[in-house]
Amino acid sequence: MPPQPVLTAQHLSKRYGPQRLFENLSLQLARGEMLALLGESGSGKSTLLNCLAGLEPLDAGQVLIEGRDMAALNEEAQAALRRERLGFVFQAFHVLPHLNVQDNVALPLLLQGRPDPARVAEMLAAVELDRHARHMPRQMSGGQLQRVAIARALVHRPALVLADEPTGNLDARHADQVMQLLRTQLREQGAACLLVTHSQQAAALADRRLQMEALA
Repeated sequence: MPPQPVLTAQHLSKRYGPQRLFENLSLQLARGEMLALLGESGSGKSTLLNCLAGLEPLDAGQVLIEGRDMAALNEEAQAALRRERLGFVFQAFHVLPHLNVQDNVALPLLLQGRPDPARVAEMLAAVELDRHARHMPRQMSGGQLQRVAIARALVHRPALVLADEPTGNLDARHADQVMQLLRTQLREQGAACLLVTHSQQAAALADRRLQMEALA
């Protein structure tokens, strides 16, 4: 019997007023797999991520995360699933400016009530920031902050990572470094990743690519 997919999305549709963002969209992701989602601005890529995570409602379709139907969960259960089984990497990093690097990475574990300093140290070493654990975000470069964001997204061992333009603010060298790091960590932890990107260089590191087109 084949292993259960991490993510199964079936016949998803979403519109804003008269504008159709996507229609009858289906995809699956297995453990250790990265799928790159490409498309022009306005084609619905970021909205799709939000819908998969239960942050925006769908007009039609079903989303299963590790076999659990997101629509069948109440708001509290959806929030718990996001905390425990999802990891988010954003283009704008979204690190908390008043927390140092170590505390930013530790945050997902603290929100679950299971602090684990050893795991935080392990992830800081994995992203080569262990010497910067006490630094504040304002002391870090863009490439370093994106590595903080990756460590934070993976520290609680999520099943699914949703990455929205994680290299959009980085130069080519740092973008390649971040993507190689994300790819390595996903494989080591057995997490699946849906990567939204405009970058062909980033998409080339994915196992599969899906092109989204803006609908009329």
